[in-house]
Amino acid sequence: MFDQSPPTIPSEIDGFILVGGASKRMGRDKAKLKLGALDLIERVARAMAPVTRDLRLVSSRARSGPWPLPTVYDLYPDCGALGGIHAALSASRSPWTLIVACDLPFITTEFLALLVQARSASEAIVPIQADGRAQPLCALYKSQPCLKRASALLRSGERRVGALLERLDVRYIASEEYAHLPGAERLLFNVNSPTDYARASALEQAS
Repeated sequence: MFDQSPPTIPSEIDGFILVGGASKRMGRDKAKLKLGALDLIERVARAMAPVTRDLRLVSSRARSGPWPLPTVYDLYPDCGALGGIHAALSASRSPWTLIVACDLPFITTEFLALLVQARSASEAIVPIQADGRAQPLCALYKSQPCLKRASALLRSGERRVGALLERLDVRYIASEEYAHLPGAERLLFNVNSPTDYARASALEQAS
């Protein structure tokens, strides 16, 4: 289902899909929601596969599903997205780690390739949404320095992903830099609630 085609760009990148925990705002497991013919994990996995060497899920709990992908689990339970990022970085076997949340169903391979191509001496490549906010749950991280800082934050009791970005040399990708891509206005649309899911379904039907 998720066969990786030969990368179109140099790939020294492991990929991880954050499938979250209890999905309290949604009221049901977001990972299993369908959009069109595919569930959210399948959509994200298809976008990530061509630009990653390996692809795995990150979860805070055991879960069942039809996904033929191995799962790694949070090493710091109940620490939210930062715990998931830390788990991905801990499991990564590549110099760079691409991390994408499963509730970003409109990301594309072209968008992720743009992030990959922007990697440089910076420690993280993070896109900026149209509303001006950074999106660290669809980002590329230099594995070892980011793991070191994420570990230190979690040991100190810090759970904010923003605290990690504050301690990294980040290359931010402005929305203008990906405005030329197809579907740019919805690439970072986040499905957090039933209202978001209804809007995502409408966007999918209109495309």
